[in-house]
Amino acid sequence: MKPARISRIIPDSIAAEMGFEIGDSIVTINGIIPRDLIDYQFLCADEFLELEIVDKWGKKHLLEIEKDYDEDLGLEFETALFDGLIQCNNNCPFCFIDQQPRGKRDTLYLKDDDYRLSFLYGSYLTLTNLTPKEWTRIEQMRLSPLYVSVHTTEPEIRSHLLKNHRGGEIKKQLAWFQEKRLQIHSQVVVCPNINDGKHLEKTLLDLFSFHHGDIPAVISAAVVPVGLTKFRPDKDELIPVTREKALEVIAQVQQLQIKFREKSGSTFAWLADEWFLIAQSELPPESHYEDYPQIGNGVGSIRQFIKEFHAIADDKLPLEISSPKKFTWIVGNAVETAFQSLVNRLNQVNNLEVNLVALNSQYWGQEITVTGLLTGEDLLYHLSNRQDLATNILLPSVMLKHDEEKFLDDITVVEIEQKLGIIIHPVKDINELINQLIIY
Repeated sequence: MKPARISRIIPDSIAAEMGFEIGDSIVTINGIIPRDLIDYQFLCADEFLELEIVDKWGKKHLLEIEKDYDEDLGLEFETALFDGLIQCNNNCPFCFIDQQPRGKRDTLYLKDDDYRLSFLYGSYLTLTNLTPKEWTRIEQMRLSPLYVSVHTTEPEIRSHLLKNHRGGEIKKQLAWFQEKRLQIHSQVVVCPNINDGKHLEKTLLDLFSFHHGDIPAVISAAVVPVGLTKFRPDKDELIPVTREKALEVIAQVQQLQIKFREKSGSTFAWLADEWFLIAQSELPPESHYEDYPQIGNGVGSIRQFIKEFHAIADDKLPLEISSPKKFTWIVGNAVETAFQSLVNRLNQVNNLEVNLVALNSQYWGQEITVTGLLTGEDLLYHLSNRQDLATNILLPSVMLKHDEEKFLDDITVVEIEQKLGIIIHPVKDINELINQLIIY
């Protein structure tokens, strides 16, 4: 187990006042070795702390801290998992990790199935690799809600999909959450001819059977279309979701949503935005999404983005900017139609011209592509001979590695700039987007 290595110190925090430095590591807290960020937060809630520290030079220190209960020390770490990632023990044919080409950076091939990342960050897990000790920890520390990839509640089909006999235990596991008064958000990745049709209906009805009481075990379900790339394994049984299939699933789930609302007052089962994009159908209104319980799964993310955009644009966009500016805004073609109204709003500003360029991914072999999957190769393929390309490019940073300006195919932003003769402005949110337009 590695010590908890510090990557950032919050200004004006207890840690800053005590002289902590980036590169220092916490070995123990009150004599206990923290396994992960959950342990760290739990142990540091006490009013009196005794820390064993190894500084960045390798020297050991003992520190005593008195503080208010639950007061944060102001430290961030290189990783949330000090004892390493719990990796997946399944072989799902639709796993994105296995649908990538070989030879890229190592981190792209880590198969995360870690309940701690699920609790901390909302990543999905299958529950197939948990030991009795970890189930006990979930119960004792009340690690809830977790986010669980269910896919189907039928034991044979789930075991077949996950290529893991433990996959068939899902309904017993849901009952365990119910008994312990713990909660999950669930997801179903629909694979045509495997877990769709009557199987999808049974799965959603089974999940809804755990949605009752003051603490429902299953809070929500997201229904997501399987995403396939040209790198997927041979003979994987999977076929792409067609427009006809998307229309079928939308109609099927919407009928169930009516029943769920009648019985519980909540839609409960949510269709990912991708279904409507594939079906070439209108997205549900913003009011449909309640409190966005499945926003991390792409359920309502487009509507939320549009709503936030107009609120910020109405507040920050001027009627005119001082000198003419022209930008190209790169997005995945999945949002092309939905984002056209945003471009129209930007172009109402005098002297500002924004051209939306919506791309699919040749790299992944996808006709419809979400923005976050566009690669450097895709930009080079689509943009090399475009005559309408502005010098200044707005690029959503969701395409890039979180700590480095590098695409999923390891091509860097600088390489793209040099090859295309452009200036790329990565933008992480709507505020940064608008600031680039009116301030740059």
